[in-house]
Amino acid sequence: MSAGELRFDGRVAIVTGAGSNPGLGRSYALLLASRGAKVVVNDLGVGPDGRGQIGPGAEAVVEEIRAAGGEAVGDGHSVAERDGARAIVDLAVDTWGRVDILINNAGIAPFARFDEITDRDIERVIGVHLMGHIWMCRAAWPHMAAQNYGRLVNVSSGAAWVGLPMQSIYAAGKLGVVGLTRSLAAEGAKYGIKANAISPYADTLALQTMLSSENSERNQASGLTADVVAPVAAWLAHEDCTITGKVLQTSGGSIAEAYLSHTVDTEPNPELTLESVPAAVKHALDRSGATAFAEGGDFIYDVVKPYETTPRTA
Repeated sequence: MSAGELRFDGRVAIVTGAGSNPGLGRSYALLLASRGAKVVVNDLGVGPDGRGQIGPGAEAVVEEIRAAGGEAVGDGHSVAERDGARAIVDLAVDTWGRVDILINNAGIAPFARFDEITDRDIERVIGVHLMGHIWMCRAAWPHMAAQNYGRLVNVSSGAAWVGLPMQSIYAAGKLGVVGLTRSLAAEGAKYGIKANAISPYADTLALQTMLSSENSERNQASGLTADVVAPVAAWLAHEDCTITGKVLQTSGGSIAEAYLSHTVDTEPNPELTLESVPAAVKHALDRSGATAFAEGGDFIYDVVKPYETTPRTA
């Protein structure tokens, strides 16, 4: 162990969608395990569109970790199902007594035009990406809150920010992840839970099935590998990470923050009419004075009465 090495000894991590090789989830799991974390490796083994079989699966990654002297268990539940998410978290708690880190990497991305994608595929994409994040975070939350410590690392995508043809539902889910992350960061502050998101790009097995071999070779030659993304996800999962509610874009070893901003408001105008809106919008679209949206806070606990009065399992 080198001086100053960041370690995860005593920490228990869950990494979903970690069975593909090469794959982002696999790289996250291997790095965490190599630094001392005990890891639940979750994966269904399906293709990038959520169908068929692809990659070695969770057990192969578990064996890699164990062969290197680490501790890991495999899991094949679906994050898109409430009970599946609970089972994944229960596996970590039953095996090692706690859960400290959750990296929500599982995802599918069937390409289809908005007017042609099936209703079932819409449900599947939202189920895995947005609801998968919600169910997994919800299952891990009480354990993290009880120990006054937790690290949630959610996964968004550049598609959520710029728009991507034939990926409208995927983009909707991934931007939903941003809103979820920022809200959980605000709500988790009093419980020692930090929530951030990563927006990664790497040459993975899933991407290779969608790109030509020439594009894949170009990505690899440019260093766009999953292994160089993993340190960013791992740092967000580390106890030394003090930021929360952020989205970090990363590929090939580069890191940038993606954030929401708003332009300078026009002057209040009680006499605003339909006809005067175009001029006001022209002013509103001037980004030269744009600023970031304010971060959330825990003041809401003092001013809002939660509506829920029934048990959360109801």
